[in-house]
Amino acid sequence: MDVAEAVAQRTSVRAFLPTPVPGELIRRVLTTAARAPSGGNLQPWHVDIVAGEAMARFRTMMQGVLAEHPRGEPTREYDVYPPGLTPPYSNRRFDVGETMYANLGIVREDKKARGAWFKRNADFFGAPMALFCTVDRQMGPPQWADCGMFLQTVMLLLQGEGVATCAQEYWAAYPAAVGAFLETPPERMLFTGVAIGYADTAHRAFTHRANRVPIDDFATFHGV
Repeated sequence: MDVAEAVAQRTSVRAFLPTPVPGELIRRVLTTAARAPSGGNLQPWHVDIVAGEAMARFRTMMQGVLAEHPRGEPTREYDVYPPGLTPPYSNRRFDVGETMYANLGIVREDKKARGAWFKRNADFFGAPMALFCTVDRQMGPPQWADCGMFLQTVMLLLQGEGVATCAQEYWAAYPAAVGAFLETPPERMLFTGVAIGYADTAHRAFTHRANRVPIDDFATFHGV
C-alpha cells in the first residue's frame, strides 16, 4: 500500500475484532513513525501502549470510573472543541454525528441508545490495543501540532499493515483516571488516546465515512 492509498483508506473505525495486534508490529510502526516532523527536533510525544492483561485491568478500572463520572471527570485540562464553536465548523461537527447515528439506525430522539453508543468509547470500541499520547506541560501549540503529525504517521503506517485505528480525544474527559493507571509523571499531561486493532468489517459502524468538504472550501491558490 502506498501513502496515497493509506490516506484514502484510513478512517475512524468504531468496531473491532478481539484479534490481538502483535507487539512486534506496534514496536516497528512506532520506530518508523518517530521520523515524523518535529520542530527543533524536540520529539515532544510520549506514548503508552496498553494491551493484553493491562487492557483487561484498564477496562475494569473504567467501569468504576464511569459509574462515578459518566460524563467525564469534573476537572479537564483542555477543551476538545472551542467553546461557542461557530459555522462552518459547528456544522461539520453536527454532520458527522448525524450521519454516524443514521448509519447505525439510531434516531435523534433515542437519547438512551446514543448515550450507550458513545459510552463504547471507554471500551475502545472493542479494540484489543490502545495508545495514549502525553506531552510535557511546558510544550505549546507548535509541539502539540508535532504530536498530531506523529499520531497521523502512526495511523497511516498501521493502515498500511492492515490495522485499523480510531483517534479518541474522548479520553481528555478522564485525565486523572488515565494518568493514575499509566502512572504518568506530573510534568506530562494527557493529549489523546487511539484505539488499535483489526476492523470488524461486518459491523454496521464500519460502513460510515465522514464527509469531507471540497478543496475550494479550504484551499486558496496563489500563482498556481
